[in-house]
Amino acid sequence: MRRDSSRSRLVVGLLVAAALALIVLDSREGADPVTAAARGAGELAFGPVSAGVSAATAPVHDAYAALAAAPAARDRIAELEERNRELRTELAARDRDARRAEKLDDLLQLSGMGGYEIVPAQAVTRVTARGFSDAVTLDVGREDGVREDMTVINGDGLVGRVTHAGRHTSTVLPAVDRASAVGARLEGSQEIGVAEGTGAVGGAKPMSFELMSADARMKPGQRIVTLGSHDNAPFVPGVPVGTITSVNETPGSLTRTGHARPAVDFGSLDVVGVIVAGPQDDPRDSLLPGPPREAPEPEKAGDEADSQDSESASDTGGSGDPQEGRR
Repeated sequence: MRRDSSRSRLVVGLLVAAALALIVLDSREGADPVTAAARGAGELAFGPVSAGVSAATAPVHDAYAALAAAPAARDRIAELEERNRELRTELAARDRDARRAEKLDDLLQLSGMGGYEIVPAQAVTRVTARGFSDAVTLDVGREDGVREDMTVINGDGLVGRVTHAGRHTSTVLPAVDRASAVGARLEGSQEIGVAEGTGAVGGAKPMSFELMSADARMKPGQRIVTLGSHDNAPFVPGVPVGTITSVNETPGSLTRTGHARPAVDFGSLDVVGVIVAGPQDDPRDSLLPGPPREAPEPEKAGDEADSQDSESASDTGGSGDPQEGRR
C-alpha cells in the first residue's frame, strides 16, 4: 500500500509538471509545435465525447427551459385574452351607445317637428303584466312627470300609451297588443277609423284598421296617423301609426277594414319618449317620412252626373244646345 501511494504521488507530480510546462509554452507568443500538437490531440480525443454529452443532455436542457418558461407564457396568454375580452366589450358598448344616440336624435327630431314635449326613457324590460300580452316597462315614472294615458313614441312613430305610472318606472301598452285601440286617420284625407292590435308582434298582420264610413276607400301603401284629441288623451294627434298592407273586400259590409304594418319595430325597442305635453296645433301628416301622398277621394253618383253635365256644357260653348255649340 505504501509503495502504491508513492508511485501515485510520483505520477501526479509528473502530470502537474507537464501541465505547467504546457501552460507556460502556450502563453508564449508565436505558434509552438509541441503545444499545438498537444492541443490537437486533446481535441481529437475529447471532441467526440463532448459532442456526445451535449447531444445527450440537449433534450433535458430544452425541457427544463420550457418548464421554466411555461408559467410566464401561460400568464402572458391569459393577460392577452383578458385584454381582448375587454376590447370586445368596449367595442360593443361603443356600438350600442352610437345606436342609442342615433335613435335619440330621431326621437328628438320627430318630437320637435310635432311640437311634443317629451321625457326620454329606455325600454328596460318586456313582461307580462295586468293581462297585457306584451307590456313594456320604462325607466321613468311619476317623479319624471309621467302619468297614465300619456302617449309613448320613438323616432319612427307610435309605441303605445302609459297604463301605469310608478314612482321611478312605468308600464306601456304597445299599439300592437290585443287590448290596444287607437283612433287614427288616413293620410291626406279626413277619413277616420280605429287601429287595433292583433297581438302578433312578429306576424304578418300585427294591426288591423277599420274605417268608420262604408263609403270611404283605402288602398295598400296609404299611411295612418293618430287622430288625437284636444286634451291629448289618450293619444296626441299626428303620430305615425303604420302603413296599410291589405284591404278586406267584403260586399255589403257597413265598414271598410284592412291590415297595417306598424311604423315602429316592436322587436327592437330601446330609446323612447313619453309625451308629457301635446302640440298646440295638429301636425297632420307632417311627421310622416317623405311627402304626404294624397288619398284619392271617392266619386259619388251625383258628382259623376255633375261632371258629365259640365263636360257637355264645355263642348257646347257654355250652352246646353248642341246645335248652338256646333254653330
